[in-house]
Amino acid sequence: MNQLTKMALEMGPLVLFFAVNATTNLMTATAVFVAATIVALITSYVIARTIPVMPLIGGVFVIVFGGLTLYLDDELFIKIKPTIVNLLFAAILFGGLMAGKLFLKLVLESAFKATDEGWRILTWRWAFFFVFLAVVNEIVWRNFSTDTWVAFKVWGIMPITMVFGMAQVPVLMKHQLPEEEGGSTAS
Repeated sequence: MNQLTKMALEMGPLVLFFAVNATTNLMTATAVFVAATIVALITSYVIARTIPVMPLIGGVFVIVFGGLTLYLDDELFIKIKPTIVNLLFAAILFGGLMAGKLFLKLVLESAFKATDEGWRILTWRWAFFFVFLAVVNEIVWRNFSTDTWVAFKVWGIMPITMVFGMAQVPVLMKHQLPEEEGGSTAS
């Protein structure tokens, strides 16, 4: 699957959520978000015969919390979804570190080759970043309008995450493994 298609499938439902909320209301936007997420997951499977782990996990949470929002007619569930998802990711990463497992490496090692020390540093950083995102979500949804929360979810969290991710490149570069076949020789 090419990168543009992958990005459209991963970001499309969220952009639709924002657009529909801007023109209607949160409940309609949530219904569209859930439907678009299901369509994106099915399309991903049809094209690639697999669904990447992160979009699958995110999709399940959108379906569950979006479904609860619609079924119970209570926007609380869609608003706390980012908090719960981010705290779950943080707990998994922290738990893995405590158990001597580098779960971030398992998910990303096909894209990046780094030493275990590099993965450990990145895991700590991402775990704390997920806690930060959970706290920010709580502050925004509790203190601002629903429209402000939706806009921040789409146009605030994404750029913050991208900047944080790019800030991790020096760690990857410093701890990058050589591209050689054996991978065991180091300079």
